[in-house]
Amino acid sequence: MSNLRILFAAISAIVLFLYGLEGFSREIQAVGGETLRKWLGRLTESRWRGVVLGAVATAIIQSSSAVTSLTVALVDTGSMTLRSSLGVLLGANIGTTSTAWLVSLKLTGIGPFFIVLGTALSAMPTRFKVLGKAAFYFGFIFFSLDLVSFTLKPLAQSPLFTEVLSRSSTPMMGVLAGVVVTAIVQSSSITTGLCILLVQQSILPATAAIPIVIGANIGTTATALVASIKMQKTARQVAFANLCFNTFGVLLFLPFLGWFAAKVVDFAGEPGTAVAWAQLIFNLVMTLAVLILLRIFQRRVELFDSAQAHTAASAVLS
Repeated sequence: MSNLRILFAAISAIVLFLYGLEGFSREIQAVGGETLRKWLGRLTESRWRGVVLGAVATAIIQSSSAVTSLTVALVDTGSMTLRSSLGVLLGANIGTTSTAWLVSLKLTGIGPFFIVLGTALSAMPTRFKVLGKAAFYFGFIFFSLDLVSFTLKPLAQSPLFTEVLSRSSTPMMGVLAGVVVTAIVQSSSITTGLCILLVQQSILPATAAIPIVIGANIGTTATALVASIKMQKTARQVAFANLCFNTFGVLLFLPFLGWFAAKVVDFAGEPGTAVAWAQLIFNLVMTLAVLILLRIFQRRVELFDSAQAHTAASAVLS
């Protein structure tokens, strides 16, 4: 198979994965969207409960972008305060690691089972029909990941691909790649899933994949930032706070990221699992650090937004 055919096959499989992820998120929100909104609105007065709620909601929906965008929208409507939303944002980063664990533990083979189950439930003329769609898309996510894995295997023998990877194997380049790729595809789950598949096939070293996965935490904030552009000031502050949290975490790890990656690989043993461990450890450490400094972060975000507004007003008046 030529490199061009491999490329198009891989892109097609990735598109199917993205389609499955979006479909699953949409159906889950359709089934329990109003309940989810109420939970997010009522149970986040405590920042710790907000973290837990954000993590659980993201693990269920399989999309931190969906949860953060929903949080921004709830703040915009006044259903949630800026302070109560910050814990949810941090929890969403922890919840999104569930995809990495499913892929690293090679549980993608469950895809066909859920596709068949979802199809059967969808044929029933009851509420199970709605649940069937969610089950179908859940299975479709992992079925498409298996397809991605199959199409990427020939790349292991491609000198060109190996050369490209070797040139982007430094921690800084890996982080930048994770930011850019995730901002483009609007999903850290895609970036993480692909990195783990490449690691499992010995195409990408785990020490090179870990910086990419960590950089994806910044790229995934793009969705909420774009969604907040036309919203009220407080909603924009929430989206900006999400960017600040994840950027702070990356900067915190960046000076010793190479060492961290090597230690996690040694600890985990299995390279694919090492990437999942690294993502989880990173998000837990970042969450604890930000929770300790939460008041400072909140004040800085509010001051920055006020300064931006003042600068914009001055420019208009001048």
